[in-house]
Amino acid sequence: MNFEHARFNMVEQQLRPWGGAGPRVRHLLMTVRREDYVPPAMRAFAFADIEIPLPGGQTMFKPAIEGRILQTIGTLHVNSVLEIGTGSGYFAALLAANADHVHTVEIDPELARLARDNLVRNGVTNVTVEEGDASQGWYSQAPYDVIVVSGGLPELPEGLLAQLKPGGRLFAFTGTPPAMKACIVSRNDKKTHQSHSLFETVVPMLRHIPQVPAFNF
Repeated sequence: MNFEHARFNMVEQQLRPWGGAGPRVRHLLMTVRREDYVPPAMRAFAFADIEIPLPGGQTMFKPAIEGRILQTIGTLHVNSVLEIGTGSGYFAALLAANADHVHTVEIDPELARLARDNLVRNGVTNVTVEEGDASQGWYSQAPYDVIVVSGGLPELPEGLLAQLKPGGRLFAFTGTPPAMKACIVSRNDKKTHQSHSLFETVVPMLRHIPQVPAFNF
């Protein structure tokens, strides 16, 4: 299989029409080798417009979703990033290309090991894979310039927003199937935020989600 040709077609046919492929995002997706992060049995489908199954019943997002997240949070270099839900490690590798350091937290031990192995094998040295429940964030390394929640939340916890630096951005999927939306939240200062809904979709929910007070915009 010609992976470079498949990678080019993915960017041009899946991402560009949906507005998720600005020049910097296209360069990033052409550089980080997605096929090196999918399970070996699914390698031929690494660039297909499907969710790739992972151990533990989890999945990798469709490429168009990944591109849209990157386009939304921006590709300017930042200091610290938190990813909640590591999966195979692929999206952490994408985030790491424009960050000093990425802290990514995975609740499933098998997936955490898989992600670490994938990142080490691909020479990504500025990602730390933590094992635990980060549905309310990861206070030990807060605050962050960017937070990406790679799974669904019924509501956006106030404590998660509190871990953003002023000027920081948070991407999340909120709601419950079949009514979910992607949103971007920007922190203006210590007390105020702005939220924008981007598109409707359905993604797997984060595990062990606690019932916590929601932030009201």
